[in-house]
Amino acid sequence: MALTAIGLCGRALIKLGATAIASFDDGTAEAEVAAALYGPTCDALLSANAWSFASVQATLPRLTEPPVADYACAFQLPADFLRALGAGSSGRGRGLSYRIVGRTLLCDADAVTLSYIGRPVEEDFPAFFDQALIARLAAEFCIPLTESSTRAELLAQLAESEFRRARQIDAQQDSQAGFEDFTLIDARA
Repeated sequence: MALTAIGLCGRALIKLGATAIASFDDGTAEAEVAAALYGPTCDALLSANAWSFASVQATLPRLTEPPVADYACAFQLPADFLRALGAGSSGRGRGLSYRIVGRTLLCDADAVTLSYIGRPVEEDFPAFFDQALIARLAAEFCIPLTESSTRAELLAQLAESEFRRARQIDAQQDSQAGFEDFTLIDARA
């Protein structure tokens, strides 16, 4: 079942023992805390791993103004950009030397394909990420809503466990790299 931002926050609040919210504008302490902490917490969790469902490739638009130093060209980063995974040219998403400065990518290539972690809509989150995010939100909401540091520590441990579990599940969705060059086998021939 695809969850919205409100649905994810509601489940985190229930996990915490608080009342779920119907919107970020409810006027309750729960809604205020959820509105303040949801975006940064979600972005941080998305940025913390090269999630397959959040991995995107895009050809970047070149900016007319060249960089001041070190590189020849500047490119505009996508609006949903959270973290770079690699940059390439000529149909490749890796291989270029680059630097991210503000909202631009600097490099010496005339055209760039960026592989990056983007910000997908909540309804596209897989169930394993939902669970990791709900656990992280519950841990983040705990101190402002309950003032219980003991409970917050327990929820932070649970969140870390859910994060590790989600990373393991996500890692199983790629084909595993095989040995391309194994000189010991070649030596036997």
